[in-house]
Amino acid sequence: MKRWFALPLLFAALPAWGAPRTSVSLDGEWQVRIDPTDATAAGQHPPEAKWFRAQVPGSVQQDLIAAKRVPDPFQGLNEDKIQWAGLTNWQFRRVIDVTPEMLQRDHLDLVFDGLDTFATVSVNGQQLLATANAHRQWRVDAKPALKVGRNELLVSIASPVRTLQPMVLKEANPLPGEYDSAFGDEPKGKQSSPYIRKPKYHYSWDWGPRIINIGVWRPVRLEAWDDVRIETIQVDQEAINDAEAQLTARYTLMADTAGSVTLRTNVVGPDGQTQGVERTVQVAAGENRITVPLTIASPQRWQPVGYGAQPLYRVQAALVEGGAETDRTERRIGLRTVELLTKDGGFGFQVNGIPIFAKGANVIPFDNFPSRVPAAQMRHILQGAVDANMNMLRIWGGGYYLDDAFYAMADEMGIMIWQDFMFGGAVTPPDAEFRENVQVEAEQQVARLQAHPSVIAWSGGNEVLSGWENWSDRKAFKKRIGADEQERIGAGMAVLFNQVLRDAVLTRSPGTPYWPGSPSTNYEGPVDTDAAGDRHFWDVWSGSKPVENYLDSCTRFMSEYGFQAMPDMATIREFAGNGPLALDSPVLKGHQKFLAGEGNERLKMYLDQRLRPAKDFADTVYLTQVNQAQAIDMAARHHRACRPTNMGSLYWQMNDTWPSISWASIDYHGRWKLLNYAARRFFAPQAIVAENRGGKTRIALVSDAVQPIAAEWRVRSFDMAGRPLGDKGGTTTLAPLSAVDIASFADADLFGSAAPNASFAVAELVVDGKTASRQVFERMLPKDMSYPAPGLSARWEGKRVTITAKNLARAVMLDFGAVAAQPSDDGFDLLPGESVTIEVASDASARALARALTLRTLSAQP
Repeated sequence: MKRWFALPLLFAALPAWGAPRTSVSLDGEWQVRIDPTDATAAGQHPPEAKWFRAQVPGSVQQDLIAAKRVPDPFQGLNEDKIQWAGLTNWQFRRVIDVTPEMLQRDHLDLVFDGLDTFATVSVNGQQLLATANAHRQWRVDAKPALKVGRNELLVSIASPVRTLQPMVLKEANPLPGEYDSAFGDEPKGKQSSPYIRKPKYHYSWDWGPRIINIGVWRPVRLEAWDDVRIETIQVDQEAINDAEAQLTARYTLMADTAGSVTLRTNVVGPDGQTQGVERTVQVAAGENRITVPLTIASPQRWQPVGYGAQPLYRVQAALVEGGAETDRTERRIGLRTVELLTKDGGFGFQVNGIPIFAKGANVIPFDNFPSRVPAAQMRHILQGAVDANMNMLRIWGGGYYLDDAFYAMADEMGIMIWQDFMFGGAVTPPDAEFRENVQVEAEQQVARLQAHPSVIAWSGGNEVLSGWENWSDRKAFKKRIGADEQERIGAGMAVLFNQVLRDAVLTRSPGTPYWPGSPSTNYEGPVDTDAAGDRHFWDVWSGSKPVENYLDSCTRFMSEYGFQAMPDMATIREFAGNGPLALDSPVLKGHQKFLAGEGNERLKMYLDQRLRPAKDFADTVYLTQVNQAQAIDMAARHHRACRPTNMGSLYWQMNDTWPSISWASIDYHGRWKLLNYAARRFFAPQAIVAENRGGKTRIALVSDAVQPIAAEWRVRSFDMAGRPLGDKGGTTTLAPLSAVDIASFADADLFGSAAPNASFAVAELVVDGKTASRQVFERMLPKDMSYPAPGLSARWEGKRVTITAKNLARAVMLDFGAVAAQPSDDGFDLLPGESVTIEVASDASARALARALTLRTLSAQP
């Protein structure tokens, strides 16, 4: 029996002239099957050749999981069991019930906010649309194909690999891509991903699985309109001072015929006060561009978090015909200025005239299935950034342009967003057709995000330019293809990144800086060096260099650097089950994508290099998190102490796209690793930096404040029994927006004759009688230190626990094992006799938490 899902679309019986634009969602329950033309797949998977339930927005992979036709690829070693879906052609359908009143409208547009990727859209057997870009919105007038009653909407989507592979296999020198398939569906070195406009991480990355999504992945609707509608509205800030802000609302109207319309533009201030402008204009058939000047008296400026409030204005736009409102839209804006400071090779952001040191991390996609990411999950990551004293997040270029809700929340929280265009690292095709496709994508996405004050910069993409210039496989490729072809491909990239994308920002978001790529020097010199532009530093971790190499130089802006750690045991148990585990367990290697699973060996190498031997697997998990937190702490403090030479520190990475072993500081389930707690300390508004190298200790003081701050600093040294060895310090005034070396001590002056492995020091910065920043440091690696037994005790009151140390306790972790819990602080140091009280957020009972708790430290003794 056929079972189709129809949505009755109800429109009021309004006259065609002057009727309001109406929109009805086509999201929800659809049906999906293997495309009948894909006979091989249908023969291999007969049940899926028949219609079964689908959800839009979504993907066929999600539908298969929901129907239990494939196992969850995030669990165990199930990733391989879903690969066939991305190599198959699929059809999605639903029924639309159309009334006579609907067909009286001049236009009935189908609007797809996202089709992934090679899709053909038909209504009642009549093809209306063919698509080739998952990052674009698609609109087509479906009225000519619709009839009164039941109408079939059919979306056929072809496998991207099978669509492109014949062309790629014919190429003697296919374009260098990103990550080879681990499943044999594409020969190594012959990737289809460089040739498609689709989220690149779907093809796998060194932190995520290969799941090549196919589906109607963003909302769908049917829009009815008549004479004229608002296509877009762009609100440009022309000038601002304390007295007034001058804005221009730039409308694009689509009209059927020439005529007269009225534009009503209102600005609603943060206090709810409204002012408006009404303008009657003549429109011609086709596209019409109209500008409306606006003025705001005594404007309130949007400030990044830590520098003031985030007041927001609403610009309400309405189209009036014959006295009746026929269309409306709204943009929420913030008033602010942004400059990218690049003089003499520098790189930094100035917002509202304030040069701001960027503190933050890189964001990757929140899930391999974007349509199932709720606003709460995005908010959790943004709040985690704010709580860790971050002010900037970079949206990495190998994923997708995030939902409007993400940027709206960033606006409200004051988080600055560095937005990459969606290029992950592959060399781009040099043909004009590819660039024209990208141009539409770029113009649509910049226009969509233009109003958000949080979006303070656009970048051409991730590592495309630096890879072309520096990577060994690209150099070998250029040698193989010869000078002429090398010039053709290089010129194509230059046109794309230096003209097409730059023009999209210049015209759709004037006043927002554009940077050709990350890392880049804006075509003014060598890329990815300490001397100029932004830097991706991977000598540590990827290059296996010691962590201390972070201290070797002062870059201009560190936009990527990172160090891996395992997630908490609660997360590991959720994907790995309850069996015995070790670093080389197949399930852990399956969820470790760096070096195709061999990244766990890199974890072990750094553990052996820096920390004590693990007592068991859970202790191994703890030690990897300590190593990660200490490595990034060292780097980030150094970057801040290099101000103003260095004006940014964005570590890799903030979040995960699936439960994995990765560089993330907050794992897929939202659980903080020790790194996110450490970030709260090393990104504190005022911080002390202690670096011990070569027999001496450098002490630097850092302040992000815009006003001078009176402070005290001190450095105290102790032996392992807690006896004082020395005490240095003084009073000072922290200059605004500064980093200053305040002292340098020889080891003998600070530690006397104490043995290096049996002494330590603590550097503290005190503001208004409170410790604003603290850093415990030693002269030897932790593995060589003779840490005493910490003598920790825990006293519970409900879900609040007070932890006390008899002796020095380094990197104290509250480990609750498989019980999911987030302490209010973790990974902290306790000096002899110190106590700290921690709140524990968990669905588990207080009794269960107390029973599950293990206190871990760097001491080899309990």
